Formats: sequence, structure tokens, C-alpha cells
Amino acid sequence: MQVKVRFFARYREMTGQGESAVEVEEGTTVAQLLKKLSLGFPELDNRHFLIAVNAEYATLEQPLRHGDEVAIIPPVSGGEGV
Repeated sequence: MQVKVRFFARYREMTGQGESAVEVEEGTTVAQLLKKLSLGFPELDNRHFLIAVNAEYATLEQPLRHGDEVAIIPPVSGGEGV
């Protein structure tokens, strides 16, 4: 099956692409997808991500379905208190 992976901010710079279509097996989890991506992009290995599947934050254990859109987002921090 195929999922679309979107890279944001520094991960877009690391990979040199904004998005990629990735072939994975049925039942692949987010964690397994990240492991597969790190084989092609070693700079992604052992990074801290925020992951969204179809625009909703996801866990590493979440299984993927054909056509899902997976976003890899750097952690957000900073800002001033009110």
C-alpha cells in the first residue's frame, strides 16, 4: 500500500523534499514507517518528531492505511507567556 509522507521545516531541509510517496506493507505502524524512512534518510534516525496522520496527532503504534498522509513535524517550543 502507499502512504504520503510530508516533511516540515528542518526535516524538509534534511531530506531535500517536501513530500514523498512511500510503499509499505498493510498494517505498518508509524514507528515502522519512521524506521523505513531512516534507512533512506539516516539524518532522521533518533530524532524527536511530532507525527500527524491525516491531520491528527498520532502515536508510534498507530497502524497506517492506504492513502494516509503522514506529517513529520519538528517539536514546537518557545513563545512568551501571557
